[in-house]
Amino acid sequence: MGLAAMKLTAAQCAEAMDGSDFGQDVVGAADLVAVVLTQSWCPQWSMMSTWLDAAVEASGAKAFYLEYDNEDFYEPFMAWKEDVLGNRSVPYVRFYRGGSLVAQSNYLSRDGFVASFRRGAGRETD
Repeated sequence: MGLAAMKLTAAQCAEAMDGSDFGQDVVGAADLVAVVLTQSWCPQWSMMSTWLDAAVEASGAKAFYLEYDNEDFYEPFMAWKEDVLGNRSVPYVRFYRGGSLVAQSNYLSRDGFVASFRRGAGRETD
């Protein structure tokens, strides 16, 4: 996949699974950060990956992604995502502003993705 969005590393995922969220090298990589957690077979992800880089650029954000079904740590990561983060759907998008989680959502349109940074939209966090 030729995305400018950065693929999460095994080390970044291991750090997240040791706690309740990604480390500052991910959530603090820019003022606005999106993290997309998905699986390679997901048709919504196939669509989203065609516009993700342009949406990130339009938002002035930085994005990370992970197709976790392609990773050696697939099962423990999926369990962490579902049980700790509380989301069983893909793609799952977490939006951060200033290093703090501000919104989360499943599939969004490109316009919805960009708007999420402007208004903190999506499924609001607790």
